[in-house]
Amino acid sequence: MNKEVEAEKVAEVAEHFQVSSVPTFLFLKGGKVIHKIEGAFGSQLTEQVAKLSSSVAAAETKRESAAPKNNLNDRLEKLINLGTVTLFMKGSPSSPQCGFSRKIVDILNEQGIKFESFNIFEDEEVRNGLKEYSNWPTYPQLYIAGKLVGGLDIVKELAEEGELKGMVPATTTKTTSAPSNTSAAPKPAADSKELKERIEHLLNSSKVMLFMKGTPETPQCGFSRKIVDLLNGQEVKFNTFNILVDEEIRTGLKEYSNWPTYPQLYVNAKLVGGLDIVKELIEEGEFADLLA
Repeated sequence: MNKEVEAEKVAEVAEHFQVSSVPTFLFLKGGKVIHKIEGAFGSQLTEQVAKLSSSVAAAETKRESAAPKNNLNDRLEKLINLGTVTLFMKGSPSSPQCGFSRKIVDILNEQGIKFESFNIFEDEEVRNGLKEYSNWPTYPQLYIAGKLVGGLDIVKELAEEGELKGMVPATTTKTTSAPSNTSAAPKPAADSKELKERIEHLLNSSKVMLFMKGTPETPQCGFSRKIVDLLNGQEVKFNTFNILVDEEIRTGLKEYSNWPTYPQLYVNAKLVGGLDIVKELIEEGEFADLLA
């Protein structure tokens, strides 16, 4: 918007903006002067108007491009929370369109877990957007209580280790548990502060720290064995902690890191991820940068 005023008729305005000669052109934003041209310099005026018009147009474009992404994120959050357990898959539970989706459906059914599903073949926007939203490049993807659990390999391991069902609220499973023994004394909660200090002490005990099932010499699961092989292949020096010998650390670290499975690899006390992420970083040539 532009406005022309006569300096003599609005002396208080001229004084406020320190106008000492006419014509004077003031460019305002939020009531503040962002540029000032004194004198009839047409080329300067044209250049400044073009510059400001360009910046305004760019800001509008940025706002317009951000809106669809925000709308997509809102959609994704609603879909993720479609049920307590939500599976994004290729096809439907009754007619899966890929082997991985079929296998993960079988696991959930075998575990007696009720779940909602979304066929990513029916919505290309969701199919591509969820990969970026979750930072997980493949399907199927399983979510429990709005949080990503992972794909088939992780779900399979959790089921084999007897941990998957425990991640799901009791009302979401098809089987009913036996009534609890009301006469049993409640188990005291672990001191969260003390547990946090223990975890942080372990994380800082080595530049590269691997929390695994078993030891490097005798891994107790295939995922732990594979990540040890990857680290050895990269000639990385690392320390390990066997989570099978300490239930408090095993349970507490999941909450601390917000990562539901093992193994977990840390560099400089920061979570890198599990087997899939470490494998991808190595294949992309980015793992060495983490250790620098």
